[in-house]
This record gives sequence, structure tokens and C-alpha cells, in this order.
Amino acid sequence: MLTFVLLIACVSLEARQPSDRKPNILVILADDLGYHDLSYYGTPDIRTPNIDMLCKAGMRFDNFYSNSPVCSPTRASLMSGRYPEMVGVPGLIRSNPDANFGFLKPDALLLPKLLKQADYNTALVGKWNLGLETPNTPNEKGFDFFHGFLDDMMNDYWDHLRNGKDFMRKNDRQDNPKGRHATDVFTGWAIDYIAEQKNNANPFFLYLAYNAPHFPVQPPEEWMAKVKARQPNSTETRAKLVALIEHMDDGIGKVIKALKETGAYDNTLIVFMSDNGGFLPDNANNGDLRDGKGSMYEGGIRVPAFCVWPNHIQPAAVSLQPAITMDIYPTLSEVAGITIRHKVDGISLLNVLLGKVKNLPERPLFFTRREGNLKFGGETIQAVINGDWKLLQNSPFEPYQLYNLHEDPKEERNLVSAELEQYKKLQLMLISQLQKGGSIPWQRPEKQNQEER
Repeated sequence: MLTFVLLIACVSLEARQPSDRKPNILVILADDLGYHDLSYYGTPDIRTPNIDMLCKAGMRFDNFYSNSPVCSPTRASLMSGRYPEMVGVPGLIRSNPDANFGFLKPDALLLPKLLKQADYNTALVGKWNLGLETPNTPNEKGFDFFHGFLDDMMNDYWDHLRNGKDFMRKNDRQDNPKGRHATDVFTGWAIDYIAEQKNNANPFFLYLAYNAPHFPVQPPEEWMAKVKARQPNSTETRAKLVALIEHMDDGIGKVIKALKETGAYDNTLIVFMSDNGGFLPDNANNGDLRDGKGSMYEGGIRVPAFCVWPNHIQPAAVSLQPAITMDIYPTLSEVAGITIRHKVDGISLLNVLLGKVKNLPERPLFFTRREGNLKFGGETIQAVINGDWKLLQNSPFEPYQLYNLHEDPKEERNLVSAELEQYKKLQLMLISQLQKGGSIPWQRPEKQNQEER
């Protein structure tokens, strides 16, 4: 569900930095944004000029993965720097306890609390989806300020409710501006926060998590009209998704304008990405990648991402370095000058961003998802990528599949039988990872205790 892009701008001349003040940090996360649903990849039916402008100002990552094909686990990795199952979020956190498959470990040290060690003011505007009540609400996890939505999705972009319940909050109290489109609400709140920080002596960390373009796909009428006028032959389904994304792009442009007007832009590191691949029933465009959101194929976990940091990151740079959501945590920690003294699974990308190295040492990347319903039955699906090779099980009730991503990027030729030794090697690696994750509780403690009794 989540889509994230990393933005960090300009060149690697650190001596040109105007002051010794640590940079502000803006992380923009899109929800279910497809790998090619941005015009900077040449997608012909969509126009995202503001995101394109940001991408050109920094470094684009073409091999960036979300930690999960759905949103809660990816968000847990972004906030913790760990594989999601290692902090108790192997599946979606939901308000319906019968459909809930995650409980964030209360002792997990999340990014906002870590950044407070370097005197950052911290704020979340938008979707949280990592806990609905104590001890896992945003303010309890390190955000000084929270203005957004606690649950997994809205049933309507204008009333902002989830199954008839109101999860919109300003810190710990309800604050629901019904009648305004959610994208406009979050854009406005982000702009307000940036303006409030103008004269603050400390740097800020703003995590802006849009719920667009997650279904239900409900663009404002004027944006839908623009798309239909430009592309009269587009299907209704595709036109609505394009309009919703273009509306979000417009909001991002307004946020960047606010950074520039307050003088903060030149000393702000921007990260943009999606939480997972695009949702195919909504006609998302994941390029040539196989499948989409919810799947362990590339279309479910490869996402658009870039970073911008003026006077530090070379503009118009493109990296093929494999990277993953959990890498943002140690990257931002290093940028802030914080030494991490606890276990994390991600690695810092800072030397890649600064142009000091093109590639980091090779490592395996693991993916897992636990879910209910008939498709999962409470079991997991999983994958591991190691170099060119990828082993995956896209249903608990189907055999494993093996692909060489270099020779077969569309994942069309299953090589399990032809490459038996490679299959065995990757399966052992994956089983070891599954054993580690299986030791971490993912239900609320009181529910575990009730079941034991």
C-alpha cells in the first residue's frame, strides 16, 4: 500500500553547505504508487511535473524495494530500520481484531525518537497504520506532533472514515475536517507545519504519508475532468487513478514551494517513495514488472524512489544500487550524525547518495507477509533476492519459484528444476530468516495471554 520516494538534492561539495546546522528531513510516502505511474519514466498518460522536478534535482533509484507488498509492514521497516516481522508487523495492522496480523513491538526504537537524540523536531502528517492505541500511537513513538489518520485506509476521501469510525487525529484528539479531500487536507497540514518551523533553531523531521493513490480511487472532479479532456479514450478506471496521482503531485509541489518560501529547501534532505507496488485492479502501471500490490513478484515490491539534498547529491543522478525501505533509517541516522547502538537490518545509503561509491557490498534481501482470509489462511508468503537470483512463494499453498532477474526480469521462466543447487541455497537462507521472524510476537500481549489461559 505504501509508496515511497527518496528525494535528496544537489552536489557532493559538503564545504558549500551554508551552515553547520543539520539538514531538515522530509520523507514523502505515497500509498500504492505503481513503479511506472510517474511521468519521469516516460509513462505517456500521466503528468507529474512536481515529482519529476524533484527527481531531476537528486538521485533516482531504479532498484528500490519496499519491505513488503502491503503497507503496515513497509511502514514498520521505514520507522525501525528492521525487517517488519522483527518488530512484530508481518502483516496488516487493522482496527478489526479478526483481520489484524501485526502489533508493533513497544520497545522498538523508531526513527522520530532516534532523531530526537540530535535535537530534531519531529512530525507526522498523514497515514500512520502502526497502532490505533497506546502504547503505539505516533506521539508515544517519538513524534512531537501528529496530524493525520491512524488506521489502514479510508473508505471515502471526503469523510475520512474507516468502517464508520473516525481515526483522524491532531495528536491525541479527534480532528476531522470532513468535506475536504484527504490529499488536500494532508498537504495543507504539512505546509502549516513547515511555516511553523521557520524560526525554530532546531532542524525538523517531517514524515508526510499520503493515503493516495490507495483505493477507493476518488479524485476531485476538476482533476478527473482534466484527464478526460486530455485523454478521451482512457478507461474510466485508469483515468480516475491518473487524476488521483496528478492531484497528489500538485500537493507535493505546494509542499516544496513552502520549503522554498520559508528558506528551508536548500538545507532539506527529501526522500520520496511508495510503500508497495501499484494495485492492478485500479489499472496501476508497474511497467514491465510482473503482478502488483500484495504479490511477491517484482510488481508488488519494486517501487519508485529518489532522494534530493541540494549541494550534496548530484542532480539527475541515477543509481542501480539495490536498496530497500529499511535502509532509510540508518541513512537518515548517519545524516543526522547519530551512531546507532542497537540492531538494525538496513544499511546506510549515504555514500551512494554523495557519489563516493556506486555500489555497496552485496547482501540478500528478504520479504515476508502474513495474512488471514482464504488466500493465506494465517500463513506466510515470502521471497529472497540474492544477486541476480530470486526465490519466492506467492501463496502458502503453491510450490516455490526461482527466477534469474538479470536474464528474466519479467519472471516468466521458473528455474527450480533446472537450477536445483541454487534453489536449495536460497531456500536455506529463506528458512533461516523465517525462523528468526517466527520468534517475534505479532499479537497484542493481552490477546496472547488470553489464548494461553
